[in-house]
Amino acid sequence: MSKKHLVSIFSGRASTYLAEKIAAEFGIELGQNIVTEFSDGEFQPSFEENIRGRDVFIVQSTFAPADNLFELLMMVESARRASARNIVAVIPYFGFARQDRKDKPRVSIASKLVANLLAVAGVTRVITIDLHADQIQGFFDVPVDHLYASSIFIPYLRELNLPDLTMASPDTGGTRRAATYAKIMNTDFVICYKQRAKPNEIKQMALVGDVKDRDIVLVDDIIDTAGSITKAAQLMVDNGAKSVRAICTHPVFSGQAYERIENSPFTEVVVADTIPMKQQSDKITVLSTARLFADVIGRVESNQSISSLFKF
Repeated sequence: MSKKHLVSIFSGRASTYLAEKIAAEFGIELGQNIVTEFSDGEFQPSFEENIRGRDVFIVQSTFAPADNLFELLMMVESARRASARNIVAVIPYFGFARQDRKDKPRVSIASKLVANLLAVAGVTRVITIDLHADQIQGFFDVPVDHLYASSIFIPYLRELNLPDLTMASPDTGGTRRAATYAKIMNTDFVICYKQRAKPNEIKQMALVGDVKDRDIVLVDDIIDTAGSITKAAQLMVDNGAKSVRAICTHPVFSGQAYERIENSPFTEVVVADTIPMKQQSDKITVLSTARLFADVIGRVESNQSISSLFKF
């Protein structure tokens, strides 16, 4: 028996474009909610329909500004006060995930703080995709469904049918990710080793592996200023690569990111729609995660396996 009549999908203002597609894929209308804004910048979200006893899924990415995170927290808390049965935060891009440990003295582990805030607000479950660090799942005391964008990127890569494919990681931290894609695609992978002078600034980068006459696909979870990945692309070309592409789940694209991508040797940069694009580019291809999230919502409701979606 279908449980769609028990499900309501709502959206924060930052992710309405995606939530509408998720609701359509799931087969229901996006729930009605509004945000009242005050002259001093304060705001108040409210649900404009009855959600008592319902399973409420709230779609909101938590990229900057921090208002997006706070709006999600307020929506979760108001759903709890409105007697929702279950409150699931669907967070396509989990912001502050790069602050998952103390990498120097006297700093916050911000991703743990976000997990605590969501728990206090009242979430009963979290659905997210390609966390920057897998251990963030352990910061929560509620179930976390950690999805993988490989389920949309792998079919796309197979359609490209690149004759001399080699996967690559723009840094050593992404080695496991690149190795996983290489295993699925039955090909080799290479690694870029980089040293940073400070955040968003690379001191030097070196290549580990052979890319001569190969079709390179760089894999990353986040492109922020695009400094690392465009430098890695140039390094591939300088070492004889035939073509260079990138696949990335979260297109943060801050600072000079668009300009760097346009001026880079990339043939194509393929991203997911976890964050809305600020501008268009002929070099950037956007793949939708809507069907994946809709499938997972359905599986959560029917208590079906989610991990089976990611077996290639």
